[in-house]
Amino acid sequence: MQITPKAAHGLTPALFALIWVMAAPAMADHAETAWRMASPSVLSVQPTWPGYERPGFGAPEGTSPEGSGVAILEPGLIVTAAHVVARATEITVRDHKGARFPARILAIDGEADLALLRIDAPTKPITIAPGRPATGAHVCAIANAFGLDLSITCGIVSANARSGIGFNPVEDFLQTDAAVNPGASGGALVDEQGRLVGLLSAIFTKDSDANAGVNFAISTELLRARVGKMLETLDQ
Repeated sequence: MQITPKAAHGLTPALFALIWVMAAPAMADHAETAWRMASPSVLSVQPTWPGYERPGFGAPEGTSPEGSGVAILEPGLIVTAAHVVARATEITVRDHKGARFPARILAIDGEADLALLRIDAPTKPITIAPGRPATGAHVCAIANAFGLDLSITCGIVSANARSGIGFNPVEDFLQTDAAVNPGASGGALVDEQGRLVGLLSAIFTKDSDANAGVNFAISTELLRARVGKMLETLDQ
């Protein structure tokens, strides 16, 4: 038996198209708001890896070891993914206006794949959402994908509280279908108001590192807890 669009969805193709056309402007408005509010707090992270000057001796040939970071808590403090900077000999960050600043590592949490950086320049700490977004909520990823500078992609929260995936010893992930590609690690997953709901961390794929629609961001609950511990250690 052939399944018609009406039988499959309960909607005629014309009605489905009408709903999509009506929803699209609202989705675009949310993305524009998220970008306007969050992008000034997201930075491109440019580490120099050992041997990167000679491709094949440290950095993968033909690739750029760039990543992303998010300004948090106080001016000059940036959180990123530990795997972006852990092997770096030098780190430069670039803000949304193109200004570049040297950065130094303050602390690394290898268990949760987090690192804190400091730059001697003012930054705009991102607003952190008060709670965890619901599964199905609209979210956007703002990051430095493929080292091309900041861009935005949007989707939904595909699943919540993912752990035991195997990326890190300590995991509490939001899963999203917002497109995430190499270079986005350490970038921001934000809600429709541009508030941080997760830190982009990993792509689940078997054949390549390109986006497959199953992407993971460290929850802000875990982010707060682990960053808090790193800052406590620095104060001791």
